[in-house]
Amino acid sequence: MKAARWYGAKDIRVEDLDEPEPGQGEVKVKVAWAGICGSDLHEYLAGPIFVPVDAEHPLSHDKAPVVMGHEYCGEVVSLGEGVEGVSVGDRVAIEPIYACGKCAACLDGKYNLCEKLGFMGLSGGIAGFSSFSIVPERMAHKMPDSLSVEQGALVEPAAVALHAVRQSSIQAGDKAAVFGTGPIGLLVVEALRIAGASEIYVVEPSEARRQKALDLGAKEGFDPDSVDPAAEIVARTGGGVDVAFEVTGVPAVLPQAIDSTKYAGQTLVVSIWETEASFHPNTVVIRERDIKGTIAYRNVYPAVMALMEQGHFAADRLVTKRIALKDIVSEGFETLVSDKSQIKILVESP
Repeated sequence: MKAARWYGAKDIRVEDLDEPEPGQGEVKVKVAWAGICGSDLHEYLAGPIFVPVDAEHPLSHDKAPVVMGHEYCGEVVSLGEGVEGVSVGDRVAIEPIYACGKCAACLDGKYNLCEKLGFMGLSGGIAGFSSFSIVPERMAHKMPDSLSVEQGALVEPAAVALHAVRQSSIQAGDKAAVFGTGPIGLLVVEALRIAGASEIYVVEPSEARRQKALDLGAKEGFDPDSVDPAAEIVARTGGGVDVAFEVTGVPAVLPQAIDSTKYAGQTLVVSIWETEASFHPNTVVIRERDIKGTIAYRNVYPAVMALMEQGHFAADRLVTKRIALKDIVSEGFETLVSDKSQIKILVESP
């Protein structure tokens, strides 16, 4: 079969691999569509970040080169011994978290905070940028019949956004700001609308992405290259938003997000970072602001798919390009680097 594997920064190769078969408790999935995530782009440009290179990941037992792709869905084509929760022919969205099930966080039900946390497609495994994927049964979530397979490829990023909003202190009627309107930022905008935010402001240098945020329900967008976004947001809201979401991973943006919040406001950091960021602690201390981080999701896939059935997180509003696996570098990763009007690029499995 064909698969795209990460060897190093700027080194992703589409190769021929032996077609895998499921072991005990595993499910074999014929991949339909897989999305290129911002985390994938970080690995392409500056990795390794999550990819294990010098030693195997403790849960996947893999190291580079690894098959990439963690936002994906497909059809179950065979089952390993003992699998009972899904059947051959089921369409499934994959929840790609590796968790040990034994550490304090896992035992507390917060498996996304596992001490050995990993992700299928980043930490190892036979993942989504391939013809076939093998996953533990617990990763395969049966999709409602009403959802398309394209829609299934958006369950994972939508789960990131919904979990972020759930982890924030946002209340119905509150005001919010979203710094960065790539795919996750746009999904955060939509999740904030679902949660009842009264006003949503976005900060994004790409005019096309700012417009998409407005189309999805944001009140106003600001170009950080032209204005001081924190000052503009404070002026528009009479003192700042209740919650700011940082979704860029750009060091200069973190203090802007903090400064855009009101007294006792919250900044929720959603990004995965390549470098350190800094801010003056007094901006937090004197205003009694909170800063909180969030990673991935937990126990949220069913809710995401239920919201999708109601028309939220729709693929036709977010997918801007569809490509073949063989073109994943030139038409996928390189396009995302050079063309900031792109939002979500989906890769079709051969």
